[in-house]
Amino acid sequence: MKTVNIKNDAGLLTLALRLVVGWTYFSAFWRRTVLVDKLNPELTGYIGEKFNAFLPNALGIKPIIQYLVENPDILWINMVIFTIIEGIVGLFIMFGLFTRIMSIGVFGLAMGILLGSGWIGTTCLDEWQIGVLGIATGFVLFLTGSGKYSMDNYLIKHNFTITKKRWFSWLGSGILPIKEHLLPKIVLLGSLFILGITLMTNQVFHGGLWGTLHNKSVKPKLEITNGEIQNSTITFDVFRTEGVDVYGSWIIGIELFDNKNNMILEYSQEDLATLDKYNISNYYVSKIKPGKHSLIIPLGAKAKINLENEDLSSLPKGKYTIKITDISGAYWEHNIDK
Repeated sequence: MKTVNIKNDAGLLTLALRLVVGWTYFSAFWRRTVLVDKLNPELTGYIGEKFNAFLPNALGIKPIIQYLVENPDILWINMVIFTIIEGIVGLFIMFGLFTRIMSIGVFGLAMGILLGSGWIGTTCLDEWQIGVLGIATGFVLFLTGSGKYSMDNYLIKHNFTITKKRWFSWLGSGILPIKEHLLPKIVLLGSLFILGITLMTNQVFHGGLWGTLHNKSVKPKLEITNGEIQNSTITFDVFRTEGVDVYGSWIIGIELFDNKNNMILEYSQEDLATLDKYNISNYYVSKIKPGKHSLIIPLGAKAKINLENEDLSSLPKGKYTIKITDISGAYWEHNIDK
């Protein structure tokens, strides 16, 4: 039987890391499929809406996210696949089965979390920390494989045929088939690369190295674009790009002013809470919709707003300003030429 020197069993020393990280990924599968149904697009808490919240400030993968949230059927398929992969990777890592190939899965999943949602986190940069620590963990587990308490070790000890294949050392556990003098260089270069990703994303998402610290998850921010006044209708796009991801921005006022700051049109809190569906054309899975006391705009949601009023048909040509006010007192303006 093949044996290992327990004192030098690096895989054994990473047991706690394996169990905890494995559970963090498997628990995502468990939550969405067993504890609560988060894969049903018709139910509150659908994971696709959470994914939609990543869109405004994702790094490098924004076009992929946008394509998916614009195509709900394809998004649902990807959310199901993503959830199954998380479940398999997490379970196999905990059991230490095909540890090295699963560690690549940990690395990839963590990289997706980092690039997509590393900018989100109201208090402790939550998603960024999860992402960078997951990447580092995936790298370490690839180097060490699993040790004494693992399925890989069981297969090796009992001389299963697959453990005699060269590829098992790359996909499972055991001694990496890398020349001894090259391994320290690979560890150093890989570690420096991961440190580089950590520092770069910390700066891009949060200004963590120099300049002004910023947190895009604290205050809501709206972008208003494509404003037009035609006949008796004013239309514009509104896109929420910042703020807390677990609840929407509550809009309590939409106003239109002329170039002398005279109010032409006003939609109050009550008016916005009773808007009809035809007034709102959503682009993505997350929906802008009327709430009980306001117009609710979730993080990552974007829609074209259409407001009709006969007073608009008699407006002279000129410059106008639309103003949207949040319940927090924050407001955003957009200039429109008629």
